[in-house]
Amino acid sequence: MVSPPTDLALLAAGEITVRGRLPRSTNAIFLVEVTRDGARTLAVYKPLRGERPLWDFPPGLYRREVAAWRLSRALGWDLVPPTVERREGPYGEGSLQQFVPADFSRHYFSLRDEPVHRERLRRICLFDLLVNNADRKAGHCLLGLDGRVWAIDNALTFHAEPKLRTVIWDFAGEPIPEPLRADLERLLAEGPPDDVAALLSRPERRALTARARELLDHGRFPADPSGARHPWPLI
Repeated sequence: MVSPPTDLALLAAGEITVRGRLPRSTNAIFLVEVTRDGARTLAVYKPLRGERPLWDFPPGLYRREVAAWRLSRALGWDLVPPTVERREGPYGEGSLQQFVPADFSRHYFSLRDEPVHRERLRRICLFDLLVNNADRKAGHCLLGLDGRVWAIDNALTFHAEPKLRTVIWDFAGEPIPEPLRADLERLLAEGPPDDVAALLSRPERRALTARARELLDHGRFPADPSGARHPWPLI
């Protein structure tokens, strides 16, 4: 398997078997195997019980992972690996995201100067601005074996207050491409998709719409002259 499958039924209803805990993660995150009717795949399981409490985000970060995938899919950007909400699992409710076979030695800083990846990274940059990503580290941009860059670890998103922290500032000052502007205009016209809105609070839904409007009104990727809007560690 070289790219995330489109069979969501496998992720949504397959039997989950834990294969191990992923190292170097703040929360308890597990690599699992999912099987159903003879099909199998690997996935990343983030249970609610494994979340470390945060002062500024409510419990249930896994729902923001699901919301990020749903919004990326609705926009037609296809940046986030397929992610579903599971009410049951080895450690209770949580999210299940398709595991991306990748070159794990690569990350944003080693990909940004390669022209073949520039448009997809630009799209990830705009997505993070839209969802108010508070933790876009370089290692959260995975070069899949399918040649595409995937945006993972989207739990700290959609906050109603400004929380942006990202390593992707290389597009600062550039105009937002017209096709991406059209996608934002469609989001404003139609509002957040119902399956995204269902996972967000009313203030978060309003803030999402306001960010889309601000991006369209400004028309360019913002800069961070202060240098304060970077996550730590960077990778």
